[in-house]
Amino acid sequence: MRFLWGRGVRPKIVAGVVFALALPVAGVAAEAAKGLATETMLTAETHGLNQIELRVSVTGADGLPAHGAVVFADQGKPVAGVALDAEGSATEVLSATPGDHSLTASYAGDATHAGSVSEARPVAAVTGSAPGFSIAVAPASLSLTAGQSGTVVASVTPVNAASLTAPMFVTLSCSGLPDQASCSFSPENIQILPNTTAAVTSTMNLATSGAGTSRAEPLRSGNVGGLLWCILLPGTLSLGLTFGARRRWVRRITLLGALGLIAVLGTTACGPLYYYRNHGPSPNLPTPAGTYTLNVTAQSSNGITATTQSVSLVLTVQ
Repeated sequence: MRFLWGRGVRPKIVAGVVFALALPVAGVAAEAAKGLATETMLTAETHGLNQIELRVSVTGADGLPAHGAVVFADQGKPVAGVALDAEGSATEVLSATPGDHSLTASYAGDATHAGSVSEARPVAAVTGSAPGFSIAVAPASLSLTAGQSGTVVASVTPVNAASLTAPMFVTLSCSGLPDQASCSFSPENIQILPNTTAAVTSTMNLATSGAGTSRAEPLRSGNVGGLLWCILLPGTLSLGLTFGARRRWVRRITLLGALGLIAVLGTTACGPLYYYRNHGPSPNLPTPAGTYTLNVTAQSSNGITATTQSVSLVLTVQ
């Protein structure tokens, strides 16, 4: 019995077999592209009044620590962010309002690790009768390309504001910025009124610097006379005073003073101007790439005691 292949049947069968064999390979490649699975572990403990200490660690499926950003959330709302250290762990102390809280830690993932979320940790925060406040930021993780800027909302929530007899003023600031980066708040000073329960917000602007591609054109004005006068005029006057003195020790002191004056003028008054006119300003340096943990601090003082609360956020510069 002779079996006859129809036209185009054999190519279709061969192509189907190749496609079927390629499916597992493609699935493995897609799974590898997602990165290694990770496990995020979170512990939460209360310390003192309305202080919650969070400890997080992220480990990959290969047993090695992960790197990158972790965002803490309270009942699903981001409140703080930190960058993992070389051991894949980090610690954060939150200032929380009185009551029950449910905290989680979310790992964003990196080039080789997939993201993961920890189990929720219930915590009850307590507070005294003195007025105070807590602070949180959203988003708690910000990624910028060097030269870009971004905004974060800082929320200051009153605690026991019913105990206030006068408005409380809170000043916001930030620290931990990388080189060639800056932050500002609008407004920088916020006011908490007596009996207030709603959070007061301020917008935090984060700015990074991009690399300058070229130098600015030098100011070649040809004003060489200014440079000569900067040195020759004081030098001539000083030498005239030196040789006009009758006593030798006066001449020596005057000569030394003249040399010192010429040196100071040459290095401070003339040097930068000459360099700028002939070479132009240096190109801008970019903000270094990396992942940074920034601290946002809120501070208030009644003239006797100061109250300070802080929260962290993650800045990733690409």
